[in-house]
Amino acid sequence: MCLLVDDSRMIRKIARRIVESIGYAVVEAENGEEGLARCRAAMPDLVITDWNMPVMSGIEFVTALRAIPSANPPKVVFCTTNSGARDIHKGIAAGADEYVIKPFDEAALLTRLQSVGAA
Repeated sequence: MCLLVDDSRMIRKIARRIVESIGYAVVEAENGEEGLARCRAAMPDLVITDWNMPVMSGIEFVTALRAIPSANPPKVVFCTTNSGARDIHKGIAAGADEYVIKPFDEAALLTRLQSVGAA
């Protein structure tokens, strides 16, 4: 299962199409707080999350997600417009496995998913 966490319905729609094409069932959340609740209910195999969201940011979400004990922690990919080296390092330090810059295309996302063993 893949959890898509993004306040943009369009980004969720695009990402959903891509991850469903490689066999994932998809669950969506509009912000980090909703995403965290979905993870507590059923831990996904893969999480694709935005950084800049209302209620709870992607950094706060990933930090909280990584604090949940899990025998099989999910692969986490940030999908965001925050493209500076400092932001990328901050995202990885929070617990992300990979980073995709918006706007992205199918090839860019699939390459990142392959690099973490999620595609």
